Amino acid sequence: MTAHVMHPMASPDSCPALVLNADFRPLSYYPLSLWSWQDAIKAVFMDRVNIVSEYDTVVRSPSFDMRLPSVVSLKTYIKPSRTPAFTRFNVFLRDRFSCQYCGTRDDLTFDHVIPRSKGGLTTWENVVAACSPCNLRKGDKMPATVDMFPMQKAYAPTVNDLHRNGKLFPPNYLHESWLDYLYWDSELEP
Repeated sequence: MTAHVMHPMASPDSCPALVLNADFRPLSYYPLSLWSWQDAIKAVFMDRVNIVSEYDTVVRSPSFDMRLPSVVSLKTYIKPSRTPAFTRFNVFLRDRFSCQYCGTRDDLTFDHVIPRSKGGLTTWENVVAACSPCNLRKGDKMPATVDMFPMQKAYAPTVNDLHRNGKLFPPNYLHESWLDYLYWDSELEP
């Protein structure tokens, strides 16, 4: 589907849709459940979502004109996961986007506390956020060998742990139509 922007101020690519469950809560907060404008329109035409709010931006194809959805809700309720997914983003969020060895927030990667070469697994309990310099310095050595111990012991966070930490790092962009569906502390709203 080729679409043309009718509103000269906004590119469709700058118009993601907030995705709500059928109970009008976001599918996820961290990261925030967003779909591209293409995925949102596809879901509308497949009758999988209701449009809750729209942008002023309009797209046009030979057969239709449509304002882009800014908020959509699923027609079928999806039961939220009780345990967070093990992802790079969620490890960083658990560790508050800080190297667990030196505290910097720059150039983050992740480190296996017990190196994989020594039998360490890629699990919540063995992976921490680490800056590249600390990760290189530790290498594939055991923490005691190089006297490098994480500031916080690696653990499997709860959804509430990630929600609590996530409030410290609100998204860079929140469209005004999303605010009624997000539970940010008032001082974090733009």
